[in-house]
Amino acid sequence: MGNAHFPGESPEYRAARDALTLAETELTRQIEEVAALRRNLPPGGIVADDYVFTEGPADITADAPTREVRLSALFGDYDSLLLYSFMYGPEMSRPCPMCTSLLDGLDGAAPDILQRAGFAVVAKSPIGRLRQYARERGWANMRLVSSVGSTYNRDFRGEDEQGDQVSRMNVFTRDDGGIRHFWATEQTASLPGQEDRHVDMIWPLWNLLDLTPAGRGDWHPAYSPKRPVTR
Repeated sequence: MGNAHFPGESPEYRAARDALTLAETELTRQIEEVAALRRNLPPGGIVADDYVFTEGPADITADAPTREVRLSALFGDYDSLLLYSFMYGPEMSRPCPMCTSLLDGLDGAAPDILQRAGFAVVAKSPIGRLRQYARERGWANMRLVSSVGSTYNRDFRGEDEQGDQVSRMNVFTRDDGGIRHFWATEQTASLPGQEDRHVDMIWPLWNLLDLTPAGRGDWHPAYSPKRPVTR
């Protein structure tokens, strides 16, 4: 991969690109160091409530029958669970477009994620409405659960004291001692204007746009329509 040369490049470009390669390599090293710090966190708090959610059939085109499912069941066969809080509360006429963009990407990745850990998306919206929106977006792979009737959103910071919904990825682990909270997106803005970057690492959109000369700019995704692939 190193020492690549491309048609038409100048010596100045190659020198700058080689310097950038060193910086990119250092960034990769730092990402792994942070991941090691995360993996080595002390045990988190015991989750005292095995929260009850509502979900529908695996077939997203069907809305019935619905059933109750507990937090512990979302782990499946694994000892880790990734549970994303989707900003789609009961007072919201439409869900968050930023969450929608993120979940558009995660739906495609879900079958691979589920080979290593439990993974689900939780929203404080009735399960039928949540599944209808999933159909509009073409989501078919993510496990969707409703937290209506539980205190999960408030307890695990997917909702503020005023009831406004908050995007957050929570990670839970389980062992013989029960279920523990392992990690959540908590980081604050490193620079002005970077308040929304706490979920950057799981959002393919920004990682791609950061590769372009224009970068991400001040643009934010809206409710872009799902389109069939054309070639």
